[in-house]
Amino acid sequence: MIPTILARQGWTIWHLLGAAVLCGAAVAFTWPAWVDIVRIATADEEQSHVFLVPVVALWMVWARRLRFRFCPPKGTMIGPPIVAVGWILSSVGFNNSIQSFWHGGAVLIAIGSVLSVFGKHVLFRFLPAFAVLVFLVPTPGGIRQAISGPLQTATAFTTQAILETVGVPVERSGNLLTINGIDVAVAEACNGMRMVFAVVLVSYAFAFGMPLRNFTRLVVLVASPIAALICNIIRLLPTVVLYGYSPQSTANAFHDISGWLMLPAAFMLLLGVMRVLNWAQIPVNRYTLAYQ
Repeated sequence: MIPTILARQGWTIWHLLGAAVLCGAAVAFTWPAWVDIVRIATADEEQSHVFLVPVVALWMVWARRLRFRFCPPKGTMIGPPIVAVGWILSSVGFNNSIQSFWHGGAVLIAIGSVLSVFGKHVLFRFLPAFAVLVFLVPTPGGIRQAISGPLQTATAFTTQAILETVGVPVERSGNLLTINGIDVAVAEACNGMRMVFAVVLVSYAFAFGMPLRNFTRLVVLVASPIAALICNIIRLLPTVVLYGYSPQSTANAFHDISGWLMLPAAFMLLLGVMRVLNWAQIPVNRYTLAYQ
């Protein structure tokens, strides 16, 4: 049943069913692209943040659910042009082996199909929920390599500098650290890139799911990758020491467990930034959402 307040705006159960059917048809039409997205996200740990995107998008919709009161299902002509752009983008990507275009086009076709029923008001009122869907597109390999390479070098350099400062002898050659005669490579799994995307998504959900001022949201989003990198370096410090002075099984276990713990640690660091802003008497809240 549709709530009375939404029925007054013209919403019916048929709008929901129609959007679901069109979205399902869009996904079916672009099924190979969606299968490829899931395959990449499953096979590559640095792309695993893709699975977090639907959760964040649904949370954004839930946090803003009362805005449906101001969203009559009108302006539905905005949907077909988005579908057309998505189809062109997907076709160009498929025919020219541009993977990001192929994936991005599939996402746009699905979004346009939903908006063909829901209309332009839903797009504008729930823009953050639609914007986050860009993260469904796996990061292109060229861009990823351009970021991960310098990230690995910077992480290895910082880890070496901190360990030497506290008296732990470490040698470095590029991304390779040597401690107690044991080589420890700061590879892709340790460069923090996977954590950066995950923390950015969680921070995005926090920033746009709470009644924060735009300045505060900007601070949270800018600070999120920095917090992720700081936590990754904190994780690497004991990891490198364990690889040098303990059994490899112990070091491997710590490496895996600490990787899971760093995401909430980075988020807690961001909450600390919020506390500092409050302590400095900088206004962070703008309005109250329904669930508060």
